[in-house]
Amino acid sequence: MSSSPIKYELIHKDKHSGARRGRIHTPRGIIETPVFMPVGTNATVKTLTNKMIRELGSEIILGNAFHLFLRPGLEIMKEFGGIHNFMNWDRPLLTDSGGFQVFSLKDRKITEDGVKFRSPLDGSKIMMTPEKSMEIQQIIGSDIAMAFDECVDANSEYEYFKESVERTYRWAKRSYDAHNKKEQALFGIFQGGLFDDLREKSLEQITSIPFDGYAIGGLAVGEKYQDSEKILKKFGNKMPENKPRYIMGIGSPTMMILSVENGMDMFDCVLPTRMGRHGTALTWKGKLNIKAAKNKFSKDPIEKDCKCYTCRNHTRGYLNHLFKRNENTGKTLLSIHNLHFNITFVKKMREAIENDAFLDFKKEFFENSDYPLEN
Repeated sequence: MSSSPIKYELIHKDKHSGARRGRIHTPRGIIETPVFMPVGTNATVKTLTNKMIRELGSEIILGNAFHLFLRPGLEIMKEFGGIHNFMNWDRPLLTDSGGFQVFSLKDRKITEDGVKFRSPLDGSKIMMTPEKSMEIQQIIGSDIAMAFDECVDANSEYEYFKESVERTYRWAKRSYDAHNKKEQALFGIFQGGLFDDLREKSLEQITSIPFDGYAIGGLAVGEKYQDSEKILKKFGNKMPENKPRYIMGIGSPTMMILSVENGMDMFDCVLPTRMGRHGTALTWKGKLNIKAAKNKFSKDPIEKDCKCYTCRNHTRGYLNHLFKRNENTGKTLLSIHNLHFNITFVKKMREAIENDAFLDFKKEFFENSDYPLEN
């Protein structure tokens, strides 16, 4: 790798917190940060068309390298010239390395070379190495790729985390050396669980490699909110200031606020669309169960001041009916609303940071909603 295909611009830092307002310049467009990235695991954000996602104002989405490797497979990705042509998406796209998915499989074996596992599709043996992960992501053609790291169970012993941090560093160097797609950025991931000394060491190791951006891994994997808070407060603003900072798997209002308050720029999560498909709407007052009987006769939208397509065109009563009849349209309409909520939420955080009012935004939000200060 030589010069970076992306550039991070720091626009403003909130005077009273670690929150920062920035901009990521990419060949496919500008990403305003902080940014929430909708998850398009299989080259689609479930139940939504690309037109819908664009109209929601999403500047970047996430694809899953592991699942795209399994299906449709690299042969088809090559034939189409990459994921942007394949799914007709003209804006930035980030792929994860496949590490989290590989390590979540039960039948796997970790070696120095990589991870050996059986395909969940046909049971065939697959060896995922840092080099293989880079090959997959380069063929997919995402704008931002992630280095291959080891995702460790949060309940593992200290000694295993210690070994894993060293392995993640070696794999990060191999990922960097194997990556040669000059128009694709590559981010490194530091690990270390909930151990301060290991986090410190991993951050030092990973940032010694000139990646285009850096991510904090191993959070939002079932640990307590207080543990996430401790790690973010201690290490969020120790990450390089001149490059994007990414925390993986974050999408609830509570965790987005915690992440931004401690210097994070990017986050992704399936939460808004998954909740939408199951009948739960995110609002500024809290979560709303659209399937509840009280909504059956309601002529109100999900949220009166919401400007999303769903709230401008449909009532709670109609949405309640769609879910009672298991109509896919209901899943689409609630997913539209929830993504609009998250995208608007980060936009308002950006405005608050620019005005040095992030902590005021945080205070007002929790005072006027029933979202927990702790997840």
